[in-house]
Amino acid sequence: MNKLITKILVLFFILTNNTIAKENIMILKLKDGDVKIELFSDIAPNHVKRIKQLAKEGKYDGVVFHRVIDGFMAQTGDVEFGNSSNDNFNLRKAGTGNSDLPDLKEEFSDLPHDRGTLSMARTSDPNSANSQFFICFKASSFLDRQYTVFGKVIEGMEFVDNIKRGEPASDPDKIISLK
Repeated sequence: MNKLITKILVLFFILTNNTIAKENIMILKLKDGDVKIELFSDIAPNHVKRIKQLAKEGKYDGVVFHRVIDGFMAQTGDVEFGNSSNDNFNLRKAGTGNSDLPDLKEEFSDLPHDRGTLSMARTSDPNSANSQFFICFKASSFLDRQYTVFGKVIEGMEFVDNIKRGEPASDPDKIISLK
């Protein structure tokens, strides 16, 4: 009887862990392929919740990478002016907009800004992150403990590396979908 209970508990633990793991994985579809992202809901719960909400609403689909600096990062997420499939799209204003949701309080941590890190963009106000985020091309330790790290690329970083450079590029790459 004890062995049966143990087996049931182990099976329950495995199934529960797998469900939790899937909830913290998103796929960023780019022109060259899919990027698998692990979200850190235990480190930045409010930021992860925001990214998931906007993604579920399709707000990131069609949003351009408006600021892509070689050897540093690729920034996107302006759902107000950066969505190329929206009437408000304005490449000159891309990077200045947000969602209609309130800004988020910072959730800084000791997680480093390594290659593949996803972190929230903000103004000089630490509590101004909203919808924009960036992906680091290489380690950028000068950002550590100053920006909210909410995830990491775990597969497909080569597709992020192919994003067109520019601030903005004349014909910028965009998010096909984020799910």
